[in-house]
Parts: sequence; C-alpha cells; structure tokens
Amino acid sequence: MFVWCGILFGLGILAFMDSIFNMGEIFRTVNSVLFMLLSLGLLVRTTSKMKERRIEHYESRIHSLEQQVRKMEADSRRAQADF
Repeated sequence: MFVWCGILFGLGILAFMDSIFNMGEIFRTVNSVLFMLLSLGLLVRTTSKMKERRIEHYESRIHSLEQQVRKMEADSRRAQADF
C-alpha cells in the first residue's frame, strides 16, 4: 500500500509538471493538483494507520506480558504458602 501511494504521488507530480511545461489548460492543472493532493492524503492516512497498528501491537503485547507476570506472581505465592 505504501508503494502504491508513492507511485500515485509521483504520477501526480509528473502530471503537474506536464501541465506547467506544456502550457496546459486550467482544467488539466486543477486535475493534476487534485490528483497529487489525493495521493498525498492517501499516503498520510496509510502511514498513520501503520503507526496505529504498531502501537496496538505494542499494547496487546504489554497486556499479555502483564497477564504472564500476574500468573507467575500467583504461582510464587502458592509455592510460598505450601512451604
């Protein structure tokens, strides 16, 4: 997904450069700018979702480690009570 966003943004830049250097009409310029902005928005959204997913993974890992610590503490208390 990240690669496709980069490709879309690059194509938007190329379309914008083409409209400037070939003295394109107003519609072509506006179209290329919209294309470039939409692809940039997609790129930002994708990167933010990737960061969110990474944070969620860390949170779930922390939760599972906390459960393991609680279980080990309970087991050690039982072992101490048995003596």
